[in-house]
Amino acid sequence: MPVNQLLRHRRHPGFIKWENLLTEYADSAHEQAMSENEIQSNAEHEHLLEVGRLLFARPWKFETSVAKIDQLVMPQGIEVAFVGRSNVGKSSLINALTGRKDLARTSNTPGRTQMLNFFSAENAPLKIVDMPGYGYAEAPKKTVDAWTNLIFDYLRGRANLKRLFLLIDSRHGIKGNDLSAMEVLDKSAVVYQIVLTKSDKVKPGQLERLEIATREKLSKRPAAFPDILATSSNKNTGIPELRAEIAKISGLAASDMQSQDSS
Repeated sequence: MPVNQLLRHRRHPGFIKWENLLTEYADSAHEQAMSENEIQSNAEHEHLLEVGRLLFARPWKFETSVAKIDQLVMPQGIEVAFVGRSNVGKSSLINALTGRKDLARTSNTPGRTQMLNFFSAENAPLKIVDMPGYGYAEAPKKTVDAWTNLIFDYLRGRANLKRLFLLIDSRHGIKGNDLSAMEVLDKSAVVYQIVLTKSDKVKPGQLERLEIATREKLSKRPAAFPDILATSSNKNTGIPELRAEIAKISGLAASDMQSQDSS
């Protein structure tokens, strides 16, 4: 068909109406697909939240403490570890995570955690490791060196360590000793994920800016996991999402957890 004739057909009211109908149909199909994807994404998110809830609904208990690397037992199952600057709120976060107020010892005195503390729950396929805090300048140098060596030896030699959660105080952001810790983690090829603590202590806009700045600092870190979790132990903010993330790392399914609970 000649071009001029085709153009005349395209200007015909019937053709224009038909073209508009096709466009509306395509837009509607696109919106429906997006809606279905959103529904599926929301369902998967809710599923993971439930998996995490079931995982940490069971009673978690203290298992053992390790002061030297040669005291470590052979790896059994998955381990996830928590580390951060002294007084970052690590013990409070672990207590909120497990629903136990006194599982990890909390204190206003920095540097109370001086060993690797292991926590477990019956039928749970993973253990939680509470690591000594770093950056406590008032501790004796010999003690700090011992903590540092213990942390680094554990990170380098624990093949079943699937994720390390690096805690950052929302009020202060990433500091120099946090960057030093990231350097070690990058060199050790240990996957770490940033968890912002005490997010209830800052305003929403400040927290959003902190997340953006933190994400930028992580962009060139080879071992850094891209997602950032903002939490508050006091308000329980972000705790369900952290539970879900740990459950996802563990490879759990809600049906598996329910079958274990009923057995």
